[in-house]
Amino acid sequence: MRLTEAEGKALLRRHGISVPRGLLLPEEGLPGQAAGWAGLVLKAQVAEGGRGKRGLVRLVAPEELHAARDAMRALLGAQGAAVGFLLEEAAPVSRELFLALRIDGTAQGIELLFAADGGVAVEEGDAPLRLLLDPGAPGLAEVIHAALRGHLPGELAARVARLAARLAGVMRAEDLELLEVNPLAVLEDGGLLALDAKLVRDDAALGRHDAAATEASAALEEAALSPLEREARSRGFTLVEMPGDVALISAGAGLGMLLVDLLADHGLSAASFMDNRRGGAAETTEARLEAAFALAARPGVRAILFYTTLASRPVAERIDTLLAFLARHPAPKPLYVGFAAAPSASRGFDAAAAAERLRAAGVARLGDDPLALVGAMAADLGARAA
Repeated sequence: MRLTEAEGKALLRRHGISVPRGLLLPEEGLPGQAAGWAGLVLKAQVAEGGRGKRGLVRLVAPEELHAARDAMRALLGAQGAAVGFLLEEAAPVSRELFLALRIDGTAQGIELLFAADGGVAVEEGDAPLRLLLDPGAPGLAEVIHAALRGHLPGELAARVARLAARLAGVMRAEDLELLEVNPLAVLEDGGLLALDAKLVRDDAALGRHDAAATEASAALEEAALSPLEREARSRGFTLVEMPGDVALISAGAGLGMLLVDLLADHGLSAASFMDNRRGGAAETTEARLEAAFALAARPGVRAILFYTTLASRPVAERIDTLLAFLARHPAPKPLYVGFAAAPSASRGFDAAAAAERLRAAGVARLGDDPLALVGAMAADLGARAA
């Protein structure tokens, strides 16, 4: 779940990280708490980057406040009515830095990213410094400081290193996949202030945290779902729609990513990504098939790939489910099917008979090797297009 800036900064504030004074803007009037602030910054609370370039972050005078909010709502269109607005005190900034921490799944650690020039144009600057961290290791701030010394003056490098070490602890405590501060402001008095913050929490850890503290983030995430994505969530699995040409049916993030990569290697692209949901139903095959067939009915989708692995559940049951579904819903595009089963799942299974039944039901190709199956699909689709 991506947190709104307001809820992300509230989380940082609870951990003692300095953020600007701020509050959610009411529908009418200037809040009394903001009357004495040196300047006002209005920010639309949408879960996306590039807000400044889109006019969704503005420095405003008190008399311009609600007109600026209405202008932002107009920019957001239909989404604008449901969006909240964060009002913050403007800060005396002397320099902007970029600091982020993210989970590196390959290295199984937290990666720090740092750039000496932050702000809205950070993507246009030099590639950021990257450093793999062990949050539990002693002397973490010293390790970070050694990496930053060539990029910042000594005392500033030390302050940023101490902050980065603290943020690594926040990452672990809050089950975050990403904690990005851009810009990290160096104030005129030398202090550090998180002017903007992008936080993403691991969905699998949501049950360990107070749902009330992220209500607005959850509502924005729900509102951003497509009808098919919302239906999938209600039926116990996660679906992500993508602008691809193969409707992909799989279970498990690892297998799904493997198949997405194999499709890309063969000049194809996935139109969907599916994963299991924590606490979801044990059996969601038919629901996944329904979602994929709905995607496959669209003009840009050329084929359907159904691939699954089975450790203990009998292969015969999964094939019977697929055959029963195909009897009611003929595939709108060529259907490719693959199974990889452990011996316990394929005991007593007649693979040749199953293959014959699946071909009779309209399956274009069947295989257990995902690389070979995707390669055959690419060849078939290429021949059809020629």
